[in-house]
Amino acid sequence: MWRRLCCGRSFISGQRILFTRSGNAEVPTERRCLLYVRSFCRKSSDVKMASYEIDVRSDTVCHPTKEMRDAMYFAPLGDAVFEDDPTVHELERKMAKLLGKEAGLFVPSGTMGNLICMLYHGSFRGAEVILGDKSHIFVYEQGGLSQLGGILAHPVRTRGDGTFDLEEVKAAFHPDGEDPCGHFTTTAAVAIENTHNKKGGLALPLKWIDELGELCASLGVPIHCDGARILNAALTHKEEPARLVKHCATVSVCLSKGVGAPVGSVIVGSKEFRAKAILLRKVLGGGMRQAGVLAAAGIVGLNTYPRMKRDHDNAKRVAEALSKVGCSKVKILTSQLMTNLLMIETLDELTSDYLVDRLAQVNPSEVQALGGDTIKIRAGTMSPKHLRLAFHVDIDDHRIVDRIIKKISYVLREVQNRKDPKEDEEPCEQHAPVILD
Repeated sequence: MWRRLCCGRSFISGQRILFTRSGNAEVPTERRCLLYVRSFCRKSSDVKMASYEIDVRSDTVCHPTKEMRDAMYFAPLGDAVFEDDPTVHELERKMAKLLGKEAGLFVPSGTMGNLICMLYHGSFRGAEVILGDKSHIFVYEQGGLSQLGGILAHPVRTRGDGTFDLEEVKAAFHPDGEDPCGHFTTTAAVAIENTHNKKGGLALPLKWIDELGELCASLGVPIHCDGARILNAALTHKEEPARLVKHCATVSVCLSKGVGAPVGSVIVGSKEFRAKAILLRKVLGGGMRQAGVLAAAGIVGLNTYPRMKRDHDNAKRVAEALSKVGCSKVKILTSQLMTNLLMIETLDELTSDYLVDRLAQVNPSEVQALGGDTIKIRAGTMSPKHLRLAFHVDIDDHRIVDRIIKKISYVLREVQNRKDPKEDEEPCEQHAPVILD
């Protein structure tokens, strides 16, 4: 028999439920961490088993809050392609002011936002962009700047903290007209990423950002910031977001990650940049009509973005708890934990794919050990030896964090105590590696 638990009571239903900040269960009008509750008991007083599925693959899996949904419903609308949508304009002005720039432009995605900025800076033939070899633009965006813009991506080695050596930037830089024989492309921009995704959400050091800004100013080359999670970085540094991008000519900021909105990014820069970016957005198919429906959620998210500090705190709490388990098969990368992304490195023969699959499975002995609850965690791999947990707006209750700790701690003890961690009571399904935003 299927039951739904609601405010301490249960009744016959097959619907999914969730717990809100108040701790009560609701039908998903304001959807938080999705919990599937199943009871095999005949009476509500005899409920002995509940099943929870917690998604921490990325902070993009979160759902808009009730405040966002209300704002979306009541948003004043117009045709955004005709520049008539007041809600879109409000979002663009708000983001531009937050980052200390003249103007902003709402675009459907961060990948499009970065691409527009690359096409803007590299608008001439024979252009190149210097960027980190582990950057999102270089690794995860299909080489769009080359595919669609004919721009050469010139990678330099990404260091452990997400930065790159400024001497390498100097060596890679090719000014226009440097070579009379015409051997080289011309450096159009330098791109940075803050926070750095593949480095586990590290916030770039302010000192390095300033040094890069001085170098690029002396070379006469603009900086673009892939700031998908720039607000996380600002909270970590306890600085205004504009401080982190004061040296950058253009910035792309994602609304559907820590901010919690369902769709979209905003790119910011000068007024001249915005005018050209509108043309680039159009040719890429990114013009949207009554886009205020989406922009409204972004406005709510920007108004409440300091809330994202809770995501950082939750990540630290889980990291501290898992570090105390004492599993020699993994390394909890607490030294890399600065924001909402927690990285776990698997050691010896243990792979991240196995651990991700195991966290999504439940075996009979586990249910008994965890007090009758079944807990499934959806995590994702960053490499064959690294997995990631991303904390987000839907992880809004300490009990959800408790369940994450309980489940992962159990699995870590399990792999620690087995000679072959691939042994299991029920073989885990094999999944393709997850590529994460």
